[in-house]
Amino acid sequence: MRSVWNGTIRLGLASIPVKAFSATEEQGTGLHHVHATDGGRVRHRRVCEVDGAEVELGELARGYVLPGGETVVLTEEDFAKLPLPTSRAIEVQAFAQVEEIDPIYFARSYHLEPEPVGVKSYVLLSEALKRSGRVAVVKIALRQRESLAVLRVRDQVIVLETMLWADEIRSPDFPFLHQEVGISERELHEATDLVETLTEKFTPAKYTDSYRAALQALVQAKIDGNELVQPVASSQLEAASDLLSALRNTVADKRMPRQRVEEARAAEAAAAEAKTKAKAAARKRKRTPAKS
Repeated sequence: MRSVWNGTIRLGLASIPVKAFSATEEQGTGLHHVHATDGGRVRHRRVCEVDGAEVELGELARGYVLPGGETVVLTEEDFAKLPLPTSRAIEVQAFAQVEEIDPIYFARSYHLEPEPVGVKSYVLLSEALKRSGRVAVVKIALRQRESLAVLRVRDQVIVLETMLWADEIRSPDFPFLHQEVGISERELHEATDLVETLTEKFTPAKYTDSYRAALQALVQAKIDGNELVQPVASSQLEAASDLLSALRNTVADKRMPRQRVEEARAAEAAAAEAKTKAKAAARKRKRTPAKS
């Protein structure tokens, strides 16, 4: 497994060198967009909307588009000049109760592995977080962007949970928020009883993706039934046709000399036979005396 970030946890004067690894992996369906008529894969290409040309990866830049359509193009040199103190450090800002943080703020999770020289400090911070029941509120720069995050402990491993900034959380604005709904005490009591009845310890492994399982079964059934398409591009078909034509011409070229040899041999045999007949006729004429 490859680390996605290397740096240090900075807590006061202490520095704990760590590596960050993605803690989650979404299981996709494995499906791709294909052309329904021939099964060819449909690719998404980077095309410039000005000249219509496909843009190579090395020609890409990032830009800020103004309301009038003008664009401020930013290069890698521009980004290198920006102050980003958290580019190689996880800066601890404060500690807080995890219950005080709304889960809507959480974005992605990363496991933090300590470097050998920082194992003791890593374990000390981990045990302190568990005993205090707190999380560390930190800042970190990932993918050239600074993020708010927390450090928490899970199975003796410190987990980095990146978070959204406050201005990235949308406020709900639904019509029903402005409506008054009457609920009786009896209805509320029955609803509460239902919640209590269905309450159990949360076990993630108990829940499975039934849709993905059904999709995999459907794909396997089509494989077993040999319902397969072999995508062949028109250029490949033309190339195959050209190859067949070339092979036919080669075979014809090889046959032509053979036919010519056979014709030559037949001509030689006919000439030899004619010569033999001529000699025989000459000898016959010599043996037969002329009449007076």
